[in-house]
Amino acid sequence: MKENLTSIEAKQYSPLALAFIGDSVYEIMVREHILLSANMPASELHSIKIKRVCAAYQAAAIELIMPTLNEKEITIYKRGRNATGNSVPKNGNAADYHKATGLEALFGYLHLTGNTNRLQELFDMICQADEKLLSKEC
Repeated sequence: MKENLTSIEAKQYSPLALAFIGDSVYEIMVREHILLSANMPASELHSIKIKRVCAAYQAAAIELIMPTLNEKEITIYKRGRNATGNSVPKNGNAADYHKATGLEALFGYLHLTGNTNRLQELFDMICQADEKLLSKEC
């Protein structure tokens, strides 16, 4: 990306567009975290990743970090959570899927605005609670 967007510019994107990029940002962070934690076959890396990018895990993750979000971040999250037009996968429930979309919108917004320190801070909180979050059924 050439240049970071301003907050105003980033907010002009639909919440689902923010979630579109945020999904990739979140997944690459998960993949990098897993890869750097252990050298293992790609099939094992994939299995571990799948458990951390599912809607139930992401829904639990946003609940965990919610108390640390500022007003602007909560607004972005809620825009993503309340967005319409996305369909719920067969193996998930609507509430978790909407929360996960909100988390992805927040990650997309932070990425586009170049707020990498905050992005990493939130991701680190999620990683620190990994065992607790893994108890969520995916």
